[in-house]
Amino acid sequence: MNRYGMMARDHWAMWLPARYATIEDPASFFSDLGNQAEQRIDQLAANLAGDDKPGEGYLGKAGRLGQARRQAEELVLTELILLPPEPGTSEEQDQGPASHPIGRPQTVTRDHPAWEQVHEEQQRRIHGD
Repeated sequence: MNRYGMMARDHWAMWLPARYATIEDPASFFSDLGNQAEQRIDQLAANLAGDDKPGEGYLGKAGRLGQARRQAEELVLTELILLPPEPGTSEEQDQGPASHPIGRPQTVTRDHPAWEQVHEEQQRRIHGD
């Protein structure tokens, strides 16, 4: 299973539990979904990047290709992988205070109730505890 399949599996298990429960073979389903997403991202990124520009240097091309890939991922992930949560699910059900439904860190400031826990986790990571 590629990273898109794993991302979908984790997202659906947390935010689409009823839909997830109806999947007969989750490993196969999410493997196929991940492959489908990867192929669509590759195709869309190539289309968005377009042809090489005359006189374009290495850094310019790398930037153009990287931006096209990020745009393609954003579009395809929103369409296939990171579907909106089912009614009844909420961020309070999240497994950890520093995670977000789409896998990006949530900002936790000192006045946030989870500040101390997040701060301790980060300190353990930094110091290798």
